[in-house]
Amino acid sequence: MVCERIQTEKMPKLGFGLMRLPQNGGAVDVDGVKRMVDAYMESGFNYFDTAYVYHGGNSERVIKEALVDHYPRESFYLATKLPAWVMNGPEDRDRIFGEQLEKCGVEYFDFYLLHSLEDGKNYDLYEKYDCFRWAVEKKEQGKIRHFGFSYHGTPELLEQVLDRHPEVEFVQIQLNYADWNNQVVQSGRLYEILHRRGIPMIVMEPVKGGMLANLQPELEELLKAVRPEASAASWALRFVGSLDGVMTILSGMSSEEQMEDNLNTFRHFEPLSEQEQQVIQTVVKKMQDKPLIQCTSCRYCCDGCPMSIHIPDIFRALNTARLYPGDNRPKMFYKNLVGAGSGRAGDCIGCGQCESVCPQHLPVIELLKEAADTLEQAKQ
Repeated sequence: MVCERIQTEKMPKLGFGLMRLPQNGGAVDVDGVKRMVDAYMESGFNYFDTAYVYHGGNSERVIKEALVDHYPRESFYLATKLPAWVMNGPEDRDRIFGEQLEKCGVEYFDFYLLHSLEDGKNYDLYEKYDCFRWAVEKKEQGKIRHFGFSYHGTPELLEQVLDRHPEVEFVQIQLNYADWNNQVVQSGRLYEILHRRGIPMIVMEPVKGGMLANLQPELEELLKAVRPEASAASWALRFVGSLDGVMTILSGMSSEEQMEDNLNTFRHFEPLSEQEQQVIQTVVKKMQDKPLIQCTSCRYCCDGCPMSIHIPDIFRALNTARLYPGDNRPKMFYKNLVGAGSGRAGDCIGCGQCESVCPQHLPVIELLKEAADTLEQAKQ
């Protein structure tokens, strides 16, 4: 097989992640997505990252309507992913892939990933169903241009997978300044492994699901003292963009305002200065003193919850309650959330479905118990 090298020099630094698209009445705001796609493309960027499971399976359909139907195929890069956890056997590989081609309205994918490799069942299923060899065959057929995987596992497993599968051309990892030394995520070690091997990286969660865009006031003041006009999100994106070997940085933009802010960061990108790097380290040290739940709102936990608990939203309320114990707003937010259809934190039956799919490996069941104790008080 002749492998065409990824032309990293042609790749856009900012990628459009399609996991957190704008909503309108509980559904994806397609008109809003179209405006965001147009603004993004007009600014010279063209990498779109979706997945079979995003937005309940609708993300791929939306990108057809917002992008594929309006722009020449060669003018953009489209990436999607194969999810092990919805497969029952190797026959599902072709079924899912065929659905993806149809939903996206394309004949090939520029980048195709095995979704969310991690220690245990997910990785074992990809091996059991021979997905690596299958993906290489799809590449030989011209259905995939470049093959890789997204990763949420340990550094040790990453080394093993890369040793076993030299056909992998790129890896997508969670990387941001808060997770660089995080003992669970271990972003720094994952980066160092890939950089040492010369494997191009695509970065997800550079703003940690929005957490680094909404810092506590005292932390944001540290950033504003150096760059008064810059958003907190721009600092997080510039941290990742300053690292050697990072090919594209995905941002799951959910509003036109977020899109414009990110475009401003990357139109004339400036790496962090030494002084700015030191400020980031100060912010990280202060963040580590605050006991926040490290949820990125990917919502994988919600799809299979038998009690329909909106777990990420409840964790947002619990984080606020932890930081401001006397503030009544988290309880009001929680009350409104339950009123709008979420199951209560106290409704959790401890089935463990959520913990089995959480990329951050959070103790969701225990945290929901804390949320029930903190936010529910009496029956709402």
